[in-house]
Formats: sequence, C-alpha cells, structure tokens
Amino acid sequence: MTPLPTAADVATAATRVAPHVRRTPILRADVDGRPVLLKLEHLQRSGSFKIRGALNALLSAEPPERVVTASGGNHGLGVATAAGVLGVPAVVYVPREVPESKARRIEATGAKLIRHGETYADAAVAARAEPGRYVHAYDDPAVVAGQGTATAEVVEDCQDVDAIVVAAGGGGLAAGTALAAGGRTVVTVEPTGCRAVHAALEAGTPVDVEIDSVASSALGATRIGEVPFAVLRTAGAVPLLVGDAEIVSAQERLWEEFRLRVEPAAAAPFAAWLAGRVPGELPCLVLCGANS
Repeated sequence: MTPLPTAADVATAATRVAPHVRRTPILRADVDGRPVLLKLEHLQRSGSFKIRGALNALLSAEPPERVVTASGGNHGLGVATAAGVLGVPAVVYVPREVPESKARRIEATGAKLIRHGETYADAAVAARAEPGRYVHAYDDPAVVAGQGTATAEVVEDCQDVDAIVVAAGGGGLAAGTALAAGGRTVVTVEPTGCRAVHAALEAGTPVDVEIDSVASSALGATRIGEVPFAVLRTAGAVPLLVGDAEIVSAQERLWEEFRLRVEPAAAAPFAAWLAGRVPGELPCLVLCGANS
C-alpha cells in the first residue's frame, strides 16, 4: 500500500514550495451578518492551488528528465508551470473539451499539450503510456502534501479559524487540507453532478460516479483517489453538495460584493456557506482557482 502523507509531510512541503509560490492573502469579511474568511488562492501562480502539489512532487526527488500528466486544466497548468520553474520539459494530456482558456495557458508555458478523449480519465490512460515522471492530479502522497500548504498558511495566519472549506474533485486538496488543519473541521463541497468524494465517504470505499456540472472541468474526477480517500475517511471530513444554480449565484456574488472573479469550482464553498450548511463560527473558504 502507498504510504499516506502526514502533517509533517505538509510542513516539509511548505519549506520546499515557499520560494516558488505566492503566499496568498486571506480576506476577513462579514456577509449577511456572519463572519467568514476567504483564502484567495485563485491569485496563486498558474491561477490555482495546483502548482503547490506539482512543485512538491517534482522537488521531493531529483528533477526528472521529463514530466507527464493528465488534467482537466488546472492541474496541467500547475504541472506545466512547475516544470517551467525547474527547467523540465512537460507533456500535458487534457480532454478534447478542455476550456480553451486553460489549454492556451498550458501551451504558453512551453509545455506540449495533447487533447485526448472525452474525460479526464480518458486523458489519464493515454498520458500514462508516455515516458517520463507521471504526476497524478490527486492520488499521489507528495501532491496531497503540497496542496496542504495552502491550509498551513491559513492556520498560521488566522489561528481563530475553526473550519476549512474546500471544493473537492479527486480529493487531493481536501486531503491536504485535512492533514494541515490541526484538528479543525474540514468540509468538502462538491456539485451534485460531481460527487466522487461524497459518494466514497457515503459508501465507505471509492466508487465511480457520473459527471455533469458547470464545474466539471475542475471537479470532474469520476473516482476519488485511494490516498485522498484514506486520509479523508480517517479525518472525518464533512461532505456537502451544492447545485449548479447555487454555484453560479455564489460566483456572481463574489464578483458583485468583493470584485473577486473565480471559476465555478472555487465558488462552491461560498455557495455552501451562503446556504447555511457550513459548520463553524469562523470558517475559511478556500477560493481555489480562477481559470474558467
């Protein structure tokens, strides 16, 4: 069995990636008479948190001669950006229907972009046949530990926070959050049409799910990773679901109230919080990306 990452691994990852990532700000706000914290991770290099896990994976061993990955967009951009920082050639497989804005930015890093298949799973099968260091989007202990560095910053900067709320796809960010949360409540939020984490925690084992959501390009994993599942099950994460209409409304409100332009996936935690489903007196919502 693959060794699971630990809180100590997150601390090590934070030291590794700090020179190459932005320490994104936290906005303290009051909305509808309730306090809330917003971790502005959409301001991260590459436009999402994904560069954290990619960098940690590539820095945890000798840099490879070539890095390969598959992605719905954000992870591919994170890996391509990380590879560029380290001077490593990168190949990124994406589904044919990847948003053009994400495809264009991946190519702008100098990485080779290959469109293949209808889903992330299709692209991943093809990518694994390529030579080079394959960096999984979420089912990799080093990637999970790297993603946890965003929450490590939250806990260090705002010690009064009592819950961390993240959007969930394959579970990498959620698992990293659980490792770094220091015992605080961890809440995973998914669209009703992309519920890999929710379904797995409900079933007690990873299961395949159908994908149909406005946020599917970022949260469209058909199955949670084995590593994230093991971490989240042990951590007792609270899984929540939100509808597409709620996500779009939350996305619009973030722009109208704070002038924060984020992708649908990043608005999912705010949607759950607006609906009153998030526990805690002072939760922090991680706005995970802006690559719509």
